[in-house]
Amino acid sequence: MTELVHLDVAAGVATITLDSPANRNALSRQLRGELLARLDTALADEAARVIVLTHTAGVFCAGMDLKEARGAVAGDKGVGEFPAILARLWDSPKPVVAKIAGPARAGGVGMVAACDIAVAADDATFAFSEVRIGVVPAVISVTVLPRLVARAAHELFLTGETFDAPRAVQIGLVNSSVPGFDLDTEVRRYVDMLRLGAPGALAATKELLRAPRPSTMDAQFAAMLELSADSFAGEEGQEGMRAFAEKRPPAWTVAPDR
Repeated sequence: MTELVHLDVAAGVATITLDSPANRNALSRQLRGELLARLDTALADEAARVIVLTHTAGVFCAGMDLKEARGAVAGDKGVGEFPAILARLWDSPKPVVAKIAGPARAGGVGMVAACDIAVAADDATFAFSEVRIGVVPAVISVTVLPRLVARAAHELFLTGETFDAPRAVQIGLVNSSVPGFDLDTEVRRYVDMLRLGAPGALAATKELLRAPRPSTMDAQFAAMLELSADSFAGEEGQEGMRAFAEKRPPAWTVAPDR
């Protein structure tokens, strides 16, 4: 059986590549299983500081494999790995960067939204195409709706209209849209910045970003004061301040691979 998802770890970066051109990187049973396994491997690998999710061929991900979905019956949870994939991306203590050089549809857009940072080529396109085939963008809404401007979410979920990368930036789905020839450079720019962060500090910051806000400002300040004090007194905080004073890179720094 040909491998559909590849994992490569170098210079602190785990690159996960979708490689199923025959079905436009659709989320087949095999691809879902391999993607979940590669994510788990990358998350467990201490050498991997940043995860990049990318793709071969011209399509990032066409969504669910509709050939496999035909004949589904009510209550069938045959795509049960997909929520786990979105949760791994969203909850990852390591920053995750999506690199999008081509179209993303439905579940593919859900994965883009689950990543911390998304960089797309200007001519990449996106669509919540579910309603046009008679289904609901249900599972992906968990990761997409926190990202999108509400008006845009209503418009694009209900119409299924295709939109481009500059619009995706406008509505909060994508961080940066660049000409295709600059895509590698822009992804590397983000990766290089992320590699400067201490692993524990990055993980704790991601947890802070995901956490619901306390009900009062006093409670929020109290919680953040405790977190701040712990981080300053912690091993990474102390090493970072020593390195700053000694004008040297901190111990966690990973040299970029050029």
